[in-house]
Amino acid sequence: MTGRAPERPDELIEHAPVTLRRFRPDDLDALFRAVTESLGHLRPWMPWAADYSRASAQEYLAASVKSWDEGTEYNYAIMTAVPDGSSTLAGVAGLMARIGPGGLEIGYWVHRGYARRGLATAATAALVEQAFRLPGVNRVEIVHDELNVASAGIPRHLGFTEVGRRPLDLPPPEGTGIGVVWSLTR
Repeated sequence: MTGRAPERPDELIEHAPVTLRRFRPDDLDALFRAVTESLGHLRPWMPWAADYSRASAQEYLAASVKSWDEGTEYNYAIMTAVPDGSSTLAGVAGLMARIGPGGLEIGYWVHRGYARRGLATAATAALVEQAFRLPGVNRVEIVHDELNVASAGIPRHLGFTEVGRRPLDLPPPEGTGIGVVWSLTR
């Protein structure tokens, strides 16, 4: 990580139809289930999904707690209501201080059963609001493989501008390895 956000975003964010909640260690079962049920949906675009295991979920949660405390990354469970009135973990979204001073990057993925329902868009909009209320944050970026058309729809819908393309650090299995960089300024 190349940066450190000066203050923290909220740990709980309501932005209908989602609630973003800071990850907790007891999210292990829900996170593991969401990822394993969505592996076919995630593997083409998320290199970390290739060898996913329960240990991977544990490591991710531990790293999420640590990076939040360090102020370098803020990962959230995307929670949404289900018919019985409870909520379920429908994906993950995060703010990452890895694009240099004055900026935060947003990343996201959604469980295959909740795709194309606007949840990732709502989560991203909520994180944009959080980022811009932090002192010193003047831009937010989203980066995705150029073949990941679904991911491109979110920044486009939220008013981001495509500002460039660059090689991805971890190319996805079904992508080109060229990342589209979208930016939104305060």
